[in-house]
Amino acid sequence: MWCLFLVIYFFLILGNIHGAFGHQNPEANMNISQIISYWGYPDEEYNIVTEDGYILCLYRIPYGKTNNNNSARRLVVYLQHGLLSSASNWVSNLPNNSLGFILADAGYDVWMGNSRGNTWSRKHMYLQTDSQEFWAFSFDEMAKYDLPASIDFIVKRTGQEEIFYIGHSQGTTIAFIAFSTIPKIAKRIKVFFALAPVFSVAHTKSPLIKMAYTLKSIIKSRLDVYFSHNPSGTSVQNMVHWSQLLYSTHLKAFDWGSPHLNLAHFNQTTSPSYSIAGMNVPTATWNGERDLLADPEDVKILQSQITKLIYQKTISYYNHIDFLFGLDVYYQVYREIIDIIQDNL
Repeated sequence: MWCLFLVIYFFLILGNIHGAFGHQNPEANMNISQIISYWGYPDEEYNIVTEDGYILCLYRIPYGKTNNNNSARRLVVYLQHGLLSSASNWVSNLPNNSLGFILADAGYDVWMGNSRGNTWSRKHMYLQTDSQEFWAFSFDEMAKYDLPASIDFIVKRTGQEEIFYIGHSQGTTIAFIAFSTIPKIAKRIKVFFALAPVFSVAHTKSPLIKMAYTLKSIIKSRLDVYFSHNPSGTSVQNMVHWSQLLYSTHLKAFDWGSPHLNLAHFNQTTSPSYSIAGMNVPTATWNGERDLLADPEDVKILQSQITKLIYQKTISYYNHIDFLFGLDVYYQVYREIIDIIQDNL
């Protein structure tokens, strides 16, 4: 069954990568720090603890190969991966096409986060990883706990009060939630760059989300094992949460299944909706017309609600994964991100 999900994830949900598969590269068996070092970049790794006890791994490329004065004070750029992914997304391509390396060489202090439950953030202060309690989370908790803990740590470590935030897919979802509900975190963000942004999935054509919706009554039979180990891990609850939103144009918190449980978590009998109308963060978006998860219709609805939309671009032939691995992604997206950062110094 996992082979089916793997095929669906990489080829149906994310789309065919605009490139080709070749022989196995040495980085295929490396962890993130090893990949960074392999290409000759400095790497730092930090374990941080969230308010609810999850231990997250943060990776840092403090400077690049072409900008290697490590005593210089550099602007911070934070990168947040999407659903079933990890920080490796930002360094998996060649250095001239990986956003983490490109930003480091452009003179920025690059930090890359990992959401709870993925390969590099699967520890807790007191919960066992194989316990039900450990996996009782969705992107609600990633926005409420993971993102604030990561950003607070970076600000304290670097001494910089404002940072630039780049998110892909679910990395944009948790940002929209955090920046609209936690003012002190929103104030830390100079510009929010949203790649393949996802705030509602009413029009999504994603087979995995639709499959999760169809199978939600039996999804807990074995999928906790699949999603906790492959491709990079998440919780069943997170997938159920996405399935709850399938036909809704509004982003809502996870519905715990009963008025009593919702009351315990939200102080109301139904799960609350999120609104970004009051989000006061300058935001730039890039999306693809061939994206099955961040459907163009959903993105249009989202853009109409962003108060400070400073830039938006739709790429006709891009799918969900092209924003990470497309062969022309530097020219279509990354170069523009750097230009906007420079314009907002």
